[in-house]
Amino acid sequence: MLCEISAWSGNNFILTWMILTLIALVVLIVFSTLIFYHYYVKITFDKWLQKSNPKYPPPTGVRTEIILMLKGLLSATFCPALALHLMGRGKLQGYCGVGEYGWGYLIISFFIIWLSTDFFEFFYHRMGHTIDACWNVHKSHHQFFNPTPYAVIADEYLDQFVRALPLVVLPILMPVNMDLLFFQFATFFYGYGIYLHWGHEFSYPDAHHPIINTSFQHYLHHAISIKNKPYHTGFYFKIWDQIFDSIYPREKCFCVKCQKGQGLRTFEEFEKIEKPDYSVLLSWKFWLSEKQN
Repeated sequence: MLCEISAWSGNNFILTWMILTLIALVVLIVFSTLIFYHYYVKITFDKWLQKSNPKYPPPTGVRTEIILMLKGLLSATFCPALALHLMGRGKLQGYCGVGEYGWGYLIISFFIIWLSTDFFEFFYHRMGHTIDACWNVHKSHHQFFNPTPYAVIADEYLDQFVRALPLVVLPILMPVNMDLLFFQFATFFYGYGIYLHWGHEFSYPDAHHPIINTSFQHYLHHAISIKNKPYHTGFYFKIWDQIFDSIYPREKCFCVKCQKGQGLRTFEEFEKIEKPDYSVLLSWKFWLSEKQN
């Protein structure tokens, strides 16, 4: 598929960049909106019992998430477009199809890509909380202490650019099937990123899963992880945070499972929660208003 996009664009970098940006725009808007509508617009008691933060963000906060998400799109798709452009010019070791390397290499490279990029995302994210210059860039994302799925790429330009760099770097270092590489990024980082910013939890895997980060860990990160306090900067696997000792103490856990165990999630409490009117997001006047959080 990606080889076809590159060929169709005549290996024109700008055109390839715009095509990928359009595809990403449609995918993010559709999936984020469907999840947001089901869990934030159609609120029920049972859904609220899954929500990590018992409160719902105001429409102005959601508007800011969407604006920053749209701003981040161009930088998020720059490296993917550059990778396809360089591959078309024979500058990278990227290839399409099974190729001469066979299925065995394809399977091995799948795990190499998964583990290496997951560590890269973790470490760069950790730098965003431990280095002053990096925090000055990353802190914009932390205005969303109660995020929705629209916050998945609501970052500054530099953050999105760096996080997509493996799409260029990996095909420089090793032969990589580009469809596989892009599929993994789309699924494990952007797709899983929507889940992490979902703001709700599954009964399984729950927050106490020993291997993977669930949506609660990322909500916890948004809620309490600040400069020099890098709790749960890992994306998929917990092992990186375990190695760097940035796991939030289990005895202080405030996931929905623990909240229910403490008797904090009652129907009476649900009745007192403000349910915002998100229909204003469909009004162009609201988008043009100057009212902020």
